[in-house]
Amino acid sequence: MNWGGLQSLLSGVNKYSTVFGRVWLSMVFVFRILVFVVAAQRVWGDDSRDFVCNTAQPGCVNVCYDHIFPISHIRLWALQLIFVTCPSLMVVAHVKLREGKDSKYIAMHEGSHLYANPGKKRGGLWWTYLVSLIFKAGFDAGFLYILYYVYEGYDMPRLSKCSLEPCPNTVDCYISRPTEKKIFTIFMVVSSSICIFMCICEMFYLICKRIQKTIRKKVVESHEMMARRSRSKSSVREDPTNTASIQNLCNVKTEEAPSEKKK
Repeated sequence: MNWGGLQSLLSGVNKYSTVFGRVWLSMVFVFRILVFVVAAQRVWGDDSRDFVCNTAQPGCVNVCYDHIFPISHIRLWALQLIFVTCPSLMVVAHVKLREGKDSKYIAMHEGSHLYANPGKKRGGLWWTYLVSLIFKAGFDAGFLYILYYVYEGYDMPRLSKCSLEPCPNTVDCYISRPTEKKIFTIFMVVSSSICIFMCICEMFYLICKRIQKTIRKKVVESHEMMARRSRSKSSVREDPTNTASIQNLCNVKTEEAPSEKKK
């Protein structure tokens, strides 16, 4: 599989990711894909060839190997890396869609933009980014559970018992380099757990930042409303010229009253 092509494809996600997203991407490529390609495939390369059981019964070794290793660790981790990295493509596709809409809008409206910054996490892109984080954490957690359920833990036993047909009786089976394989298994499990933790941290960061912006917007709107109310109250105040004219009219009436009495 061409992991370099996947890396070049996902490297553009860094432009739209937060700090936690950049750390997550570095963890995936350095501590998971690089270790998987360079070391893990070689460790499990001799898995079926060096699997030995103390019996000469034809077919017994194959049946016991299939029972002890229902799915290869290498193939399971390859599927996990594919499923975990694919949700990031949702964000890239959404940004490309925004850029296409923006270019069409510019052509129709003579230079005015539909999006000031197509990669800014607002509106639908914010939800797409959040959903991608949920998928990434969910896929990692699901594959960790599958590995734990299939192999009944993350241990790699040196000796395994097998009594399936066509084995004549309970036979002892041995795998090659169990300690080395156990170390790599624990390493991949720990790195997956750290990636899940980084996704959860990024989700909390996005949600808290969204809540903070909403509260700040409401505060600004309340201040603007109070300012408008104060301006409307000041405009309703009485005009001093009208007050003076009313006072002069009252004085004229009081002067005319005594002159009528004299007549």
